[in-house]
Order: sequence, then C-alpha cells, then structure tokens
Amino acid sequence: MKIPRLPLNRLFTLIAMLVALSALAGWLWASGKFGYIPFVAIVIAIAVWKLAGIYRSFITNLDFIFNAVKNNDFSFRFVDSPGHTGNAQLNYSLNRIKEVLDETKNKTADSEKYFETIIECANIGIIIVMENGAVLKSNNKALNLLGVEMLSHVDRLSPLSDELAAAMRSIGHDEQRKVRFTTETGYVDLLLNCSRILHNGRSMRVITIENINRELDTQEKVALEKLTRILTHEIMNSLAPVTSISNTLLHSGCEPEKMQQGLETIHSTSNRLLSFVDSFRSVTRIAPPNKAPFYLAELINEAVSLVSPEDVELTVSVEPEDTMLYADRGQMSQVLVNLLKNAAEACSLFNGKRSIEICSYITGDEMVHIEVSNSGDAIPAEVAENIFVPFFTTKRDGSGIGLAVSKQIVRLHGGSLYLARNSGGKVTFAVVLE
Repeated sequence: MKIPRLPLNRLFTLIAMLVALSALAGWLWASGKFGYIPFVAIVIAIAVWKLAGIYRSFITNLDFIFNAVKNNDFSFRFVDSPGHTGNAQLNYSLNRIKEVLDETKNKTADSEKYFETIIECANIGIIIVMENGAVLKSNNKALNLLGVEMLSHVDRLSPLSDELAAAMRSIGHDEQRKVRFTTETGYVDLLLNCSRILHNGRSMRVITIENINRELDTQEKVALEKLTRILTHEIMNSLAPVTSISNTLLHSGCEPEKMQQGLETIHSTSNRLLSFVDSFRSVTRIAPPNKAPFYLAELINEAVSLVSPEDVELTVSVEPEDTMLYADRGQMSQVLVNLLKNAAEACSLFNGKRSIEICSYITGDEMVHIEVSNSGDAIPAEVAENIFVPFFTTKRDGSGIGLAVSKQIVRLHGGSLYLARNSGGKVTFAVVLE
C-alpha cells in the first residue's frame, strides 16, 4: 500500500502560514503600519488553534491505540483515505503501528502454542504454579497422573491427598520430593521436581511429576526373577543327590557300609541346605538399626584391624577427621569389614603394587560418603549387574550374601551402597549416609 499524500499537507501548510504571518507581523511593526497587525494576529491565532487541533487529534488517537492494546483489541482502523480526512498520512502511520503490534501479538500467540505443544508432548507431567498456589498451566500427562480433569489451584488436590497438596504448595527451587497417596486402584508414588522461573516480573514454579510405581515394579520384578532363579538352582542342586541316593537305598539291598555312606551324604547335603536357608534368613531378617553417634575414623580403624590384609598398601583418609555418624555401629562395622574383605580378595598388581584406599568426605548437602577402592581388575558387566543379588557369587566358596546384606543394612539406615567406579586398576564401592 502506498503512503497517502496530499498536494499540500495540512500540517506543513499551517506551519508555513505561521512562519509567513510571523514574518509579516514583524515587517508591519517595523514599517509602522500598526493598523494591519490586529488582523494578522487573528489569522495567526486561527492557525495556532488549527495546529493545536491536529496535535489533540494525534494525542487522542495515540491514547486510543494504547487503550486498545491494553485491552487486547486490535479490530480498530483509522481512516487514511485522502478523500475523507485531512490527516490521511498521520492516520496511515498510526495504522502501521497497529499492524506491527498486531503482528507481534500473533507471533507471541504462535510461540505460546508452540511451547504448549511441547509441554503436551512431554513424557512427564508438567504444572506451572504461581506463588499463591494458582495453576497457570498443566499438561494432560500431569492431570492423568493426579487423576483430575482440571486443576486451577494446588489446594484442589486436598481431597485426593493432603500430603500431595502440601508438597505442591511448599516444594522449593531445585528440590525433589516423593509423595505417596492412595487411590481406588492402590498406592501411587509420585516424584516431584521443582524449578523456579521469572516471567513478566512474576515468580513461578515449574513442577514436573513422574510416576515411579512402574519403575519400582519393574525393578522388583527383575530382582525377584534373579532371586528365584538362584534359589531354584541352589535348592535343586541340593535336593537332586538326596533324591537319587534315597531312591537307591529304598529300592536296593545295600551293604551296611554303602548304607552308611549314603546316609552321610544325605546328612551333609541336608546340612548345606539348612545353612543356605539360614543365609537366606540373614538377608531377609536384618534387625532394625540401633542408632547412636560415634566417630567414623574409629569405625574404619576397627574394620582395618579386623581384616588386616597382607602385602597390601592401605591408605585411609577421613575429611574432616572428626566426622561423626549416627548409625548402628555393629551393623556399619559389618558393612565395612565385608567391603574390605572383598577389596583384599580382588586386589591385583597395578603399577607394581596391590593397594586399598579408604576415603570419606562430606558433600554440600551434608551427606557422608565412604569409599573403599582396590587396585583390582574391572568387574565384568554381566557380573557387575548382579553383585547385589542375594546368593549370586563368582567365588568357589562364596555364599553370595555379603554385599546383599551390606546393601540392606545401609538401606535400613536411609542410605545407599553402590558400585561407584569400575575400571582396570581401580574398583570403588561407595556408601552414602545422611
């Protein structure tokens, strides 16, 4: 569209008239022709009044634009045809401002739709919450996880679970919380993560929601399958010779000496099976920890004195030296002794020496890390994924319950035990406690 133009714009005409009339008034005054000055002054006043009218019209139109934008109304348009208004060029410019604002608004709306689509496609629940608890935005995944059709405020979750509503209200920036509540179909475990953002001068929290029931069920199923496989293998290996020998003794006339040998075999196999059952009990029936404060350095020194690995260079580092644990000393000693024994057995020459390193430190979130490292070869991947499974062992005379029991003890203390590093020359097991 071409910019409308007049042969002589009103604004420029009035300005030119004012300049010319001012010059004429000055000439009349200088010439002494005072009688014409009042007429010139009247014409100047009329030109000023006309110019002020154009100014008022411009300001009125600008104010109209601002109010329309504030009310999100872009349906207006000023007359910019030269045949219908004397302010065609000015109105055209105002219409261009309106079109630019309208285009910006449409781009913003498109961006919002784009991000809304991304939020809807996310595989986790996302809720954007104002500081007062009002829900600004939530995707369908979040509504499905919470079991509601719509959510306008986090307090609306109170009938579902007071704990869930309280967690949504109080969860802070970079905080993670687990919430469990009961539905008609059973327990639901949700994991909440929060991030804080500032948008248009307003502080908001972006809360992501994940259902960890499915993941926990999968892990439990895998662990149960592994345990069942090991239990079946061990029991069948023990019962097979008993069945075979007892069948031979029942259906054949054996000499007293062979009868004695058969009964001794049955007896020893039965004892081994009983020992296996006792080991199983030790994994499943660990007493609740009797917690008390004690120095970590004393616990480590005690474990080292009990194991006393030979021909092994042992390094101990506790930072800070006065680190204290609030735990069951006997149970934690059992954990450290087991880790040290495994480290001593796994040690091999690396850079010309066999070494074990015990180090402890406290992280910024006040968690105590205890790491036991050895200079052994890397644990094979197929072995590493099963080392904490009860009765799984690669040792000829191993029971396979040491690491399983240790992990269970640490878990009862609210901590975790895991394989932190697995590389040739350094294998590290870490215990993390609050």
